[in-house]
Amino acid sequence: MAAPAPNTQQEMRRRNLARVLHAVADGGPRSRAAVAARIGLTRTAVSTLVDELLGAGLLVELGPGRSGAVGRPGTALALSDSGPCGIGAEIGVDHLAVCAVDLRGRVRARTALDAANRDSDPGPVLSRLASLVNEVAGEARGLGLRPAGLAVAVPGLVIRGTTTVVQAPNLGWSGLDLAPHLAGDALGLGVSPGAAVCSIDNEANLGALAELWLGGHTPPAAHFVHVSAEIGIGAAIVVDGELLRGTRGFAGELGHVPVRPEGRPCACGGIGCLEQYAGEEAVLRAAGFDPRATAAEHPGPGARIDLLAARAQGGDRAVLRALEEAGTALGTALTGAVNLLDPQTVVLGGALARLAPWLLPSLEHELGRRLAGPPPVSVSRLGADGPLLGAAHSVVRAVLDDPLAHRA
Repeated sequence: MAAPAPNTQQEMRRRNLARVLHAVADGGPRSRAAVAARIGLTRTAVSTLVDELLGAGLLVELGPGRSGAVGRPGTALALSDSGPCGIGAEIGVDHLAVCAVDLRGRVRARTALDAANRDSDPGPVLSRLASLVNEVAGEARGLGLRPAGLAVAVPGLVIRGTTTVVQAPNLGWSGLDLAPHLAGDALGLGVSPGAAVCSIDNEANLGALAELWLGGHTPPAAHFVHVSAEIGIGAAIVVDGELLRGTRGFAGELGHVPVRPEGRPCACGGIGCLEQYAGEEAVLRAAGFDPRATAAEHPGPGARIDLLAARAQGGDRAVLRALEEAGTALGTALTGAVNLLDPQTVVLGGALARLAPWLLPSLEHELGRRLAGPPPVSVSRLGADGPLLGAAHSVVRAVLDDPLAHRA
């Protein structure tokens, strides 16, 4: 949907400043003339906007650069690498992670902590997360960056436009507002004391946004279903380049679509959910492992997936059979999503990307068996980093969308 036309001079200025920043962000270093040609404003108007953005510390001049026009080359403009940055965080079942991304999209600081967060009291978990955020924010400031905000990826349902986690079955959390634990003064982000500077979103949503912004699809994918996995399975839907959230913000709960209506009970309260047949613990059980014992023997994010991948690579028949069954279950659940949405592609991300060589054959077979002309299935190059990068980049995008709010 097109943005409404600005109706005041201030709104027009805000919008045009954002257009200039996005033009530079989307095309790399550009001259003023190239920016003017891209966004359809006069060179004089663009020069005025550029001067304001230079003064705000959001753009820098790199030196002479070609505009593509005849004549003397103009000065190349680039996004600042010492201005605002986005802080992204992820709460996983078995880990916490935080990173800082500058306006150019580069990860400038990062830290992670193995942590058994399942069924843990939220208070200590969020306290540890706040410490990690403080650590990364401090490192970012040491590099000349200014944290502009925090976005947190969680493996659960988040009410749209709020910081409340309604249900996170694999953490054992429900009805939890994260904002009191993540206030600006607690995080040391350099904002006014007590100010709320965080946004909270489902990890699958942020993984899909990372795929949209960073996935490198050729041609660009603007309409896709993104499926990701950790302990559970999540999905997100991108339509015409926009995340489809649903009325409450709960769209994309593919992991709790029933694939066997009379099957196993699920932590969500349902029966026969996809997660019980294609989630990490389900695959471990089907391959003959005890999920809890395996988690103790192979702690940390991705360790059990690496175990499954190594066994599959070695030809372990039980693991290969379990992955084949998981791929079939994924194909069954995705059939309904494809029939409803008609996407360009289905993208496997998160842990599923690591297991794609053994999941894809049965998944694609199931889609082909059930659909006329199934979409291609691709594997995300972002892997398990998608939600964390999507969180940090969502803050960066907010800066690009409203530069007036983030002046030096």
